[in-house]
Amino acid sequence: MRKLELKIREARGGAAFPVHVTPRSDRDEISGWHADMLRVRLTAAPVEGAANEALTRLLAKCLGVPKSSIEIIKGGSSRNKLVCVVGLSPREVEERVASCIEDSDTAVSSGRKL
Repeated sequence: MRKLELKIREARGGAAFPVHVTPRSDRDEISGWHADMLRVRLTAAPVEGAANEALTRLLAKCLGVPKSSIEIIKGGSSRNKLVCVVGLSPREVEERVASCIEDSDTAVSSGRKL
């Protein structure tokens, strides 16, 4: 298993980390790494916030928090985003992301396919 390389920092009462999003993929999944960012593939198109909503839903499921705890604090209209998870420490985020990726051997999927 590849060592977690996310740059997770404390922010807004929680932890913030970078995410690289690929919209219009064939499934919603956390697919590994893109440099020092978490790589996430989403079926949603980047139109009217659909991809951001799908990202929030997938991260909430992976991290075991409510969707309201996930906030995109930078990059709302970009593939590269900074995401904050309120209520979790950087260490908790690191452990939960690593567990999500490990559980499915580099991919955590919502099971949703087009």
